[in-house]
Amino acid sequence: MALRPEEIRNWSDEEIRNRLEQARRELFHLRLQWAMNQLKDVNRIRALRKDIARMLTILRERELARGGRR
Repeated sequence: MALRPEEIRNWSDEEIRNRLEQARRELFHLRLQWAMNQLKDVNRIRALRKDIARMLTILRERELARGGRR
């Protein structure tokens, strides 16, 4: 199930980074399964990519709100 932006905004920066790392790891494993024709739910890859984008967007929003640049 896709994460909602409101849900992600309730997390701390550290928690977002940890979940982002987990999501990227899961995406890697899903791509491996897809390459070996063992993936059952191909829609999970797309949903996970969008979740990763949402997390990165919220981290960037917070960074800009603090007045920082990358």
